[in-house]
Amino acid sequence: MGLMNGLFLTLISAIACLSLPKLLSLVLVRQTQRTASLPIVTTSEKTY
Repeated sequence: MGLMNGLFLTLISAIACLSLPKLLSLVLVRQTQRTASLPIVTTSEKTY
């Protein structure tokens, strides 16, 4: 493996390590917003 290949793989690894946590946090925030926005419907029955 040449020097250029090693530098290229290092650059790709650095980009992946810096960007993946940000992408994962965005996905998790969207999932929690989606589940939090669902209203909880409760009905109370009146007994006489």
